[in-house]
Amino acid sequence: MLEAPLDNAHDEYAGARKAIQNHGIIAYPTEAVFGLGCAPYDELAVRKLLALKKRPEHKGVILIAADYSQLLDYVDDKKIPQDKRFTVFQHWPGPITLVLPARPEVPRYLRGDFDTIAVRVTAFEPVRKLCRALNTPLVSTSANYAGEEPLRNAEDVYAQMDSDIDWIMAGDTGGRASPSIILNPLTGEVLR
Repeated sequence: MLEAPLDNAHDEYAGARKAIQNHGIIAYPTEAVFGLGCAPYDELAVRKLLALKKRPEHKGVILIAADYSQLLDYVDDKKIPQDKRFTVFQHWPGPITLVLPARPEVPRYLRGDFDTIAVRVTAFEPVRKLCRALNTPLVSTSANYAGEEPLRNAEDVYAQMDSDIDWIMAGDTGGRASPSIILNPLTGEVLR
């Protein structure tokens, strides 16, 4: 299941596409830890991921994307005031997750009990390439079971979580010591 490094003779993301099409969960390196993800529009996959992580739906999830345009189906862009747009977008691309107004149709299984959604436009190129190849942002949470330390390499994800993961991306994390900061740029509140 561990995918081979880049080889121009084949599509390195074919396994990820197949997993996403089949309501699967994938694992990939992020800025600090390995992440678990799925397509945010796939309720079955998101619910599988929430169950795997023992994460209550009311907390909501984080979406990670290659660029802001991938998030426009989820973020209510018109609710970001013009005088706050620089404050919002100066953080991206980068390792900061922003809490922004959610579009009204965003389901509870993504936004939790909030009218906002947590989103990140990453600068970490492996995840950017993955999101572009899949043509979607990803639900993104740390690769670990509830109560355990987040995993930081593909080999540990494979050894500990292989039976629950449909595709694992080879590669190293970005080397950050801690997961992304979570910030509401409209209020200035730091949530993590």
